[in-house]
Amino acid sequence: MSQIRDINLAPSGAHKIEWVRRNCPLLRSLEEEFRQNQPFAGKRIALSIHLEAKTAYLCKVLAAGGAEMYVTGSNPLSTQDDVAAALVDAGLNVYAWYDATDEEYNAHISEVLSHQANIIIDDGGDLVHMLHTDKRDQLPYVIGGCEETTTGIIRLQAMAAADQLEFPMVMVNNADCKHLFDNRYGTGQSVWDGINRTTNLIVAGKIVVVAGYGWCGKGVSMRAKALGARVIITEIDPVKAIEAVMDGFEVMPMKEAAKYGDFFVTVTGCAGVIDEEDFLELKEGAILCNAGHFDVEIDMKRLREIAVETAQMRNNIMGYKLPTGRWIYVLAEGRLVNLAAGDGHPAEIMDMSFAIQALSAKYLVEHENDLTDRLIDVPREVDMEVASRKLRFLGKEIDTLTPEQEEYLNSSSL
Repeated sequence: MSQIRDINLAPSGAHKIEWVRRNCPLLRSLEEEFRQNQPFAGKRIALSIHLEAKTAYLCKVLAAGGAEMYVTGSNPLSTQDDVAAALVDAGLNVYAWYDATDEEYNAHISEVLSHQANIIIDDGGDLVHMLHTDKRDQLPYVIGGCEETTTGIIRLQAMAAADQLEFPMVMVNNADCKHLFDNRYGTGQSVWDGINRTTNLIVAGKIVVVAGYGWCGKGVSMRAKALGARVIITEIDPVKAIEAVMDGFEVMPMKEAAKYGDFFVTVTGCAGVIDEEDFLELKEGAILCNAGHFDVEIDMKRLREIAVETAQMRNNIMGYKLPTGRWIYVLAEGRLVNLAAGDGHPAEIMDMSFAIQALSAKYLVEHENDLTDRLIDVPREVDMEVASRKLRFLGKEIDTLTPEQEEYLNSSSL
């Protein structure tokens, strides 16, 4: 039986999901195909992704293909209770509510994994982790899974390197139609949506420090620059640091950048990116937020320990008075600011990402008996199919090679 806050919220959630459906032509086309072809008939899918309207529509698309869905969120502050209710009202199994305690959050994951799931769709790795620890009795039923985000892939790679990964996982985040668009344009826009709606402060003329210059960091930095900010990048990778310099940004260590920043955004996938030493360098009124998957990039535990005073300044903004006498502010408890304090990525962006998810899950079912690798790249044909469909829905056309050009490119005598 589903575990949600209030089934009476379903109409509001259904309204949100319908708006997403109208703006996701890729997923709509897959929903129609899946309803006809039933690729997931007789299969059970366990899914843990930020439970808001776009994720809900993905769940409905998979259910249209015959899947029995067991759904939870991947962050206690990103679940929207009305969306969860709408999915239950539509006949799906949901175990999630907003602001769950750690115990409740883990109990929901455990419940999702108690139904002999065949396909795992994960965001950050919590489902996979529990399957390999507390729910090992469920492993024999698993065909494989898909991982949505960078942090989850880092965890999977560590497990695979230690020969601990028990079933194949498709690295959805590494698909071109995912990270080039979702991570860069989706994160870039949704992070600043979350910051701006939460703080109601001007960005122009401020100094923004972005920790990490991967695809997410590129997107956050690009949008900050467009809003009129001066941008400083902190990095550990010299190649990415050079790229940031050539993109027109300042580059320096966090210990130095901490002295200058008005806004700080962490997008690294690592822990302790902004630590006690950095806190003590921050200027009065500095605003900190995180856009990485887990709430460890800003050392919140240590910040709470050293703060001499705290105060709720505004919804989703907690103030901390430091031993220096300066006040600093943290958005959304250091959790994913774009989802914990916003609605996440734009629907058109998630249309591509979730099309990759749906087709990757279909690939696992179709190749159930011949999957040997533990870490699987999204097949190139899936990437190209999603890109081609998206172009058509955008009303764009591109050139194709002539037979002579193909012969030229395939010739050994170039």
